[in-house]
Amino acid sequence: MLKARSRRGGGRPTIADVARLAGVGAITVSRALREPGRVSEELRRQIEAAVEELGYVPDPNARALASARAEVFGVLVPSLTNNVFAEVVRGIYDSLSDGPFRIQLGNTHYSGLEEERLLQLFGSQRPAALIVAGIDQTPASRNLLQNAGCPVVQVMEIGPDPVDMMVGFSHLDGGRRATEHLIEAGYRRIGFIGARMDPRSQRRLAGYRAAMQKACLFDPRLVTTTPVPSSVTLGRELFRDALAKMPTLDGVFCNNDDIALGVLFECHRASISVPTTIGIVGFNDLDMMEVAFPSITSIRTPRYEIGRRAVAMALAAIAGNRPQERVADLGFELKRRESTAR
Repeated sequence: MLKARSRRGGGRPTIADVARLAGVGAITVSRALREPGRVSEELRRQIEAAVEELGYVPDPNARALASARAEVFGVLVPSLTNNVFAEVVRGIYDSLSDGPFRIQLGNTHYSGLEEERLLQLFGSQRPAALIVAGIDQTPASRNLLQNAGCPVVQVMEIGPDPVDMMVGFSHLDGGRRATEHLIEAGYRRIGFIGARMDPRSQRRLAGYRAAMQKACLFDPRLVTTTPVPSSVTLGRELFRDALAKMPTLDGVFCNNDDIALGVLFECHRASISVPTTIGIVGFNDLDMMEVAFPSITSIRTPRYEIGRRAVAMALAAIAGNRPQERVADLGFELKRRESTAR
């Protein structure tokens, strides 16, 4: 039961009075009144009781002012040069090209601190929606997203605890499927080669490890990784390192297509037959995978569609039709090509 508390001053009760009586913050009261579904039932009842006791009536003029938002979608990605995120951004731009909304684009450079800084900047400008790559925000960034006061869509991954909405696919399952394909094709000493090793790549590695352990094939010496940013040249170097540790290597799952292409080039240089001696699988399925010689098997990810779906979910929420399914799993596709056709 709420305990009656005196208000500061007299006159019409304010949202701050409701917050004090309910024992919560003013932001929580505002959220409960605007979007009841975003707070727990117990908290909603507590706030409703405070509203009733004080006779609080929202000021329509204040509400209109507080709800005024810029016609801007804030978009945060970790890279503007990586083709993977460029496709996501293209999907976002194409989806908003005919409407009133503009796009404010931020590059986090794979930095949690930079993401926090950009979220503070974007939040102060009261965007209509926020689209943010990934699900591994710092506690500070997650708090900023939860209190942004606008629809938030996390993209490129799925997980059990969305800030608001989420659209993507499982990197763990993608890594598992790529490795299972190599095993099914008859390869046994299958290595994992990865660069940068951000959380998405870590989950691909976890999928690889799960598949190898299930087949009783896992050996720690098969894993070759580096925190260095990915490149085709680095793929060649990492493949040499992998062969030095495990000369009998007969298959490679690469955490992205740049690395896979570098492995293929090194195989050509060293006269290692692909797919007879070495099988290669990449991740993301960029255009170069299909035109390489031999063509490279890869996990195709729906990057453009993720951008479009994120916008559709945000627009629906802005219109008051928030999707019932908060997490949209668009899946992935294994594209079998010559590099694993033993």
